[in-house]
Order: sequence, then structure tokens, then C-alpha cells
Amino acid sequence: QVQLVESGGGLVQAGGSLRLSCAASGRSFSTSAMGWFRQAPGKEREFVAAINWSGSSTYYADSTKGRFTISRDKGKNTVYLQMNSLKPEDTAVYYCAADRRSYYGGRLYGADEYDYWGQGTQVTVSS
Repeated sequence: QVQLVESGGGLVQAGGSLRLSCAASGRSFSTSAMGWFRQAPGKEREFVAAINWSGSSTYYADSTKGRFTISRDKGKNTVYLQMNSLKPEDTAVYYCAADRRSYYGGRLYGADEYDYWGQGTQVTVSS
């Protein structure tokens, strides 16, 4: 059974930083893309960042580019999201996602590209 478990969320002041982790179990995702999405109250789930299967390419939403960094540790089957210069509008539940395909080189911005999802971790940024 595949599980994605996020951790690292919490309450932080504007301008602060948090590092989210997503640990996968049940299968290896070392050849699959992984990503982060978020959903704020009353809003649709939106793309935050993604990393391709090799780790050689990363993708960001315009709203997170330059502030967030996605990375992965294949040996630990884990993906990370380093969030700096946080803003109140970053407040949301953050979800980790993984693609079931191997060596996929296509676009990774859509939620429908991913097959496995974590339960989410709350990030709250106070002003």
C-alpha cells in the first residue's frame, strides 16, 4: 500500500521559513516525478512545485518561484519543500503528490498528472 506522509507544517510569522517533508512508502518513487500542491480555505487546490524523476528539472508556480525550493532524496524516498520569505497568502494545507509513471518527461503542473496523494500538512503564516 502506497503512503505519502507530509510533515513540517506549522505556524510561522511572515518572512519566516519552513521545510516540509514528504516520506513515501509502499513503493520506490526514485524514477517518478513528485510534486507539492496547496489548498487554501474556499479555494481550489493549486500547483506549488514539482521535480522530475531524475531531479534534474524543477517547476514552480509564479507565486512561489524564487522563494520555494523543491528537492528530493531518492535514497530516503522523500521529497522536500523549503519555503522562505513566507507570506500570509501562503497559508494553506500543503499536499505531497507522486506520479505512478516512470521516466515521464512531460509537464507536471496539473493535479491529474499525479496518482498518489498525502493527507496534507497545515501551513499558517501570520502577518
